[in-house]
Amino acid sequence: MDCYRLIPLFIVLGCFSSCKAQESGKQYLTLEKEIVLPNVKGRIDHIDINIKDQIAYIAALGNNTLEIVDMKSGKVTGSISGLDEPQGVAYITKHDELFVANGGTGECYFYNAKTFTKTGSIKFNDDADDVRYDADPDKIYVGYGTGGIGIIDGASHKLIGDIKLPAHPESFQLDAKAGKLWVNLPGSGIVGVCDLKTLKPTAKWSKLLPRANFPMAYDETQHHIIIGYRVPAKLIIYDSDTGKEIFNAPMVGDVDDLYWDAKNKCVYISGGGGAVDIFKQISDTSYKQVAHIKTRDGARTSLLVPELGILLIAARADGHQQAALLIYKTVK
Repeated sequence: MDCYRLIPLFIVLGCFSSCKAQESGKQYLTLEKEIVLPNVKGRIDHIDINIKDQIAYIAALGNNTLEIVDMKSGKVTGSISGLDEPQGVAYITKHDELFVANGGTGECYFYNAKTFTKTGSIKFNDDADDVRYDADPDKIYVGYGTGGIGIIDGASHKLIGDIKLPAHPESFQLDAKAGKLWVNLPGSGIVGVCDLKTLKPTAKWSKLLPRANFPMAYDETQHHIIIGYRVPAKLIIYDSDTGKEIFNAPMVGDVDDLYWDAKNKCVYISGGGGAVDIFKQISDTSYKQVAHIKTRDGARTSLLVPELGILLIAARADGHQQAALLIYKTVK
């Protein structure tokens, strides 16, 4: 659950250089399509996709719905209602199911991805949030409550593990081969490191500033953890083994999602400050901002789909525009 909107002064100061910058780098990202979400009001949270069928699933938190969008036809083809602040969503490839985490109740639901009928549920204490699906072992990871990540078997829909944490988790990344999981704990200003075998925290990286570390990406090849902070708005890249800082730079404010594109050696960052910033790696320890692309105010959640060469951005409704899914083409 996002509780950092009460410190706008820090956000404005931290992102001044990036948010006020002129738009640049359009060759790296171009708007290809805008799909209106006509019945969606309020905040929008995470997105996932069925790549094969090009169906996007959008957690419309403020609307208490999951919106289903056919990207080929450019239309909303379905909506699952009766949710309570849906935050995390995952398309479960092996079973053609959807998994939705509700922040309001902590309830998580499974749905058949074709019929949208409910096929199962599992309950956490409260605030079920970010979700990761690891397809090979068929495991679903869910951050929840005042400090935990639940591990669910995709076939049985049963809880098979639980990692206890000192604060509510936001974005997290895992490396099954290395047996590690890294997690943002913005309430305590910590990046936690957990052992996937013992299901226990083993290390923590902490800072006084910056704080409010929400999004995270993982460069598995170079062993880099990539984190976006809101207070002030800053991108920091760490060595995933030691926690040593490798690189930092100011970026767009009110960040909620960021991604590492290994093919293009780029970091894509979407922020509620109304822009996408792109940083390109130019050496082992150096990255250069190559683009600042204006989107829409409050459009901070996104999903990079390298297989299709696109970046999806969820734009909430405001007084002048309807909510929409913005589809951007990335550089080849």
